[in-house]
Amino acid sequence: MNFAMKLHYRLQEPEVAGSDALPVLLIHGLFGTLDNLGVLARDLKQQHRVLQVDLRNHGQSGRSPEMSYAAMAQDLMETLDEVGFQKFIVIGHSMGGKAAMALTALIPDRIEKLIAIDIAPVDYHVRRHDEIFAAINAVTGAGLRDRTSATECMREYIKEDGVIQFLLKSFQQGEWRFNVPVLLNEYAKIVGWEEVPAWDRPALFIRGGDSPYVQDAYREDIGRQFPQAKAYVVAGAGHWVHAEKPDAVLRAVHRFIDSPSV
Repeated sequence: MNFAMKLHYRLQEPEVAGSDALPVLLIHGLFGTLDNLGVLARDLKQQHRVLQVDLRNHGQSGRSPEMSYAAMAQDLMETLDEVGFQKFIVIGHSMGGKAAMALTALIPDRIEKLIAIDIAPVDYHVRRHDEIFAAINAVTGAGLRDRTSATECMREYIKEDGVIQFLLKSFQQGEWRFNVPVLLNEYAKIVGWEEVPAWDRPALFIRGGDSPYVQDAYREDIGRQFPQAKAYVVAGAGHWVHAEKPDAVLRAVHRFIDSPSV
């Protein structure tokens, strides 16, 4: 049996008084925290209640040996109940997008629209994070406590400084704010996927044009589980499309969530 973990969250009220726009749940990806979708939160909070969460084993949320999407969805549902989101829009990036998709199997009638950023509902069967785990463990093994030393250490394993700086956002006084042993042990579940029942409500899949995470080969998998799915490709962007091309992503988000539901 899965036991829900207490999630740390941030709830922001809309800046426009009396706004009747649906609330929005934002879900970060692997190695992230609730701050990672801040570019979306800062924009959406003008009209919407916005809920940002730290997923289990990340940030300030609870720790657990279990990292399945069913467990993550259970955590999210209990947090949604706590803050009083009955009907809402959900937006998730990468692992957070899969958690959002898993949530459609748990509370399908409460989700009005779904946006998955650069992720597909498939088992990838690919290890894309071995260098990251090696870099993280090297920092820990060397007993480093400051970000300058950690940066130099991680450059031996990771060539993209942007990735290093993203990871170091979760490095505090020599400690990682994500549960490294569990994420490594449960990695097959994180890149994997258990198909969800068809969810016949509006879904938007935003992909970076240079990213390998959402390919034409996955179109059948997406359509089977999300029959109303639409795709939007942001040219010249990779997996972190919302950070690389925030204006393009925000335009796509607004076109989708501001249009009437079918």
